[in-house]
Amino acid sequence: MMQWAIRYLSYPAIFGGTAAAILWAAGAGLPYWPTLPALALAGIAIVAILERCQPYESAWHTGHGDTATDSLHFLVNLTILYGSLEALAWLRALLPVSMLWPTAWPLWAQAGSAILVLDFGFYAMHWLSHRSHRLWRFHEAHHSSERLYWLNGERRHPLHAILMGAPGMGLLLACGAPAAAMSAALAILSVHLAFQHANLDYSLGPLRHLFGVAETHRWHHKRDYQDAQVNFGEWLMLWDHLFRTYRQPPGRIGKGEVGVQGAAAPTSYLGQLIRPFL
Repeated sequence: MMQWAIRYLSYPAIFGGTAAAILWAAGAGLPYWPTLPALALAGIAIVAILERCQPYESAWHTGHGDTATDSLHFLVNLTILYGSLEALAWLRALLPVSMLWPTAWPLWAQAGSAILVLDFGFYAMHWLSHRSHRLWRFHEAHHSSERLYWLNGERRHPLHAILMGAPGMGLLLACGAPAAAMSAALAILSVHLAFQHANLDYSLGPLRHLFGVAETHRWHHKRDYQDAQVNFGEWLMLWDHLFRTYRQPPGRIGKGEVGVQGAAAPTSYLGQLIRPFL
């Protein structure tokens, strides 16, 4: 019963519960910092604990010489992400008011709309990062891991993380989206990223064709570069379906099947930071 509950209820319960708590806190006017980051980190911590209880791939349970590097990526990128929550409120107050955003909608609808805008921007930049050699050099660190687990969601070059979010954030600011909606959207997506890369035996069943959860996203991390040009969506698979980049082959991705082919990518944090500039 416990295995069944973790497999089929962990994502809707933990992600859904965390998202509801974040939306409530933002709607109640609680300070963005530290409320929203604390709620998101609590959800991420539960994902990490569940991995230990019911792993998807036992070989990914132990460190591959990457734990320290991934931890630094996690700390740096989440500091940038959550630190931007306060900056959004300050920036929103400086910009002129736009009539394009549906400010009369309830906050949950505004945050959901913000997630859609951000998600499309993420998809576009993610796809482009696999087409542009220069952008791939920044994105490579994310794919270089030899295993997938909860920390991989933030294994990103910080400049690439900023580039990924820039189109969506720029459009939201231009449309007049309030800081509360944008902050809630970013905090909610950070919890999803932990699930998306988790070494957790969970499933959404047929809904995996709609959401970018781990059982779909693992195919994007295949070691063979040509096979990995699929399932770019961060949260929704909508964009992959529309642009014909969605794939869900039979079978599973396991030990020795993820990473980057060819010359070994740097394993140190500093090495991954400077590699795009070499």
